Amino acid sequence: MHSHSHGHNHSHNDEDASRRIGWAFFLNLTFTIIEFIGGWLTNSTAIMADAIHDLGDSISIGTAWGLNKLSNKPASSQFSYGYKRFSLLGALINGLVLTVGSIFVLIEAIPRLANPEMPQVEGMLLLAIFGMVVNGYAAYKLSHGKTLNERVLNWHLLEDVLGWIAIFIVSIVLMFVEWPILDPILSICFTLFILFNVVRTLKSTLMLFLQATPDIELIENIKSKILSKAIVGEVHHLHIWSLDGENNVLTAHIVLNTEISNEKLKSYKLELQHELKEFDFAHTTIEIEFMNEPCRDAS
Repeated sequence: MHSHSHGHNHSHNDEDASRRIGWAFFLNLTFTIIEFIGGWLTNSTAIMADAIHDLGDSISIGTAWGLNKLSNKPASSQFSYGYKRFSLLGALINGLVLTVGSIFVLIEAIPRLANPEMPQVEGMLLLAIFGMVVNGYAAYKLSHGKTLNERVLNWHLLEDVLGWIAIFIVSIVLMFVEWPILDPILSICFTLFILFNVVRTLKSTLMLFLQATPDIELIENIKSKILSKAIVGEVHHLHIWSLDGENNVLTAHIVLNTEISNEKLKSYKLELQHELKEFDFAHTTIEIEFMNEPCRDAS
């Protein structure tokens, strides 16, 4: 029994994901260029450092966009499950880049605690407002996405938004008091917060790459649903893994505990297909085994 659920809904979601990531890429790249110019005009090392970080983000988002578009290609003989895992690869690359970028920001910010410098406050304030609007809009667009790729990219943009909020707060405070140390303190706090969340997402991405079960409760729920039928004696080789964090695959061997006719077997398979439909698997493969029939996959 094989089932393939490549319906209109998945296709529409994939196109939406590519469009959202494309928007985020162009917004981020445009603002990075503006940021470099602004950092040079205001003579602000903090803004220049953030511009370098944003440049890394732009490269990552561009890579993710290309990989996400590739993931929408139909299955081929070489990639029989399709190209969904390329999107997962994008999430992994971006998670690693963002982790390295965050560590770089910490390396730059920590020494400034001992030797803080007073920046040009007015330029900081204007760039901070612009930065919050641009990155905030891009983060809002990606927040509608459900793919792991979009979630990782959203942390890229959220880090930028929080960074600009920090610069905005610091620039206002520095207009009234000369406390330049606030800049590196806030940068460190926000970077550590983002780093914690990205590492957590990176862990789940690595687990999917290692084909770990995406949801333990889901597998138990499906097992109990299959065993609830009177004609089922046992279920084994029940496996669920994810192609990209959104499209899951199910395989299972179901052992019948009674002899049944072909008509009843067809009826049961249709019933099982209907019950599994609610889980929206991208692929399902079910092996039906009869009483006293040896399992060919037995170890």
